[in-house]
Amino acid sequence: MRYKWLHKYNNKKVIIFFNGWGMDESVVKHLDNEDFDILMFYDYNTIDTDFDRNELNNYSQKYLVSWSMGVMTATLFDIEYQSKTAINGTLKPIDDRYGIPERIYNLTLKGFSPKGAERFIKSMFYEDCVLPEVKREFENQKSELEALTHYHSDLNFRYDKIIISEYDKIIPAKNQTSFWNIEPNIKSGHAPFICFKKWGELL
Repeated sequence: MRYKWLHKYNNKKVIIFFNGWGMDESVVKHLDNEDFDILMFYDYNTIDTDFDRNELNNYSQKYLVSWSMGVMTATLFDIEYQSKTAINGTLKPIDDRYGIPERIYNLTLKGFSPKGAERFIKSMFYEDCVLPEVKREFENQKSELEALTHYHSDLNFRYDKIIISEYDKIIPAKNQTSFWNIEPNIKSGHAPFICFKKWGELL
């Protein structure tokens, strides 16, 4: 797993963002960090990371924002948060009832191609908008798609806030509703960040 500081200005508060599969910071780069530092984890080809957790000791308040496959991977790290937000993901992201149906996921993995990666990014959005230019190598994205089939959430992990997009084409909204037992609460697609201007709005 890789990490990147999107904003680091020695603030007292930090938002730790677990990104979705195949992504980089381009999908959230428009968000104003306000008085937060922003640390992003991404690229889940391995769960191992060389991030030094001692860096987090300087923050009096830590907040979690996780999206898509990041909702699962975030549960695998023992960090104390003030609040935890899950966006368009579940603790069972590859699941016929609670996530992406297994058949669809496996077919996606089997037939994955550069064109498929482009279609995926386009399908993440409900809004008519300029698509993010994700700078991840195709083979790296493909191997990450495979790696994600081997991870399993800590099912005891508890999120405080759940955001479900009504028009999610990646993880069906009805499956998210079945898992969290709440109805969709935003009119957007799988990547709803265009609906927000500031990181703090996600908390």
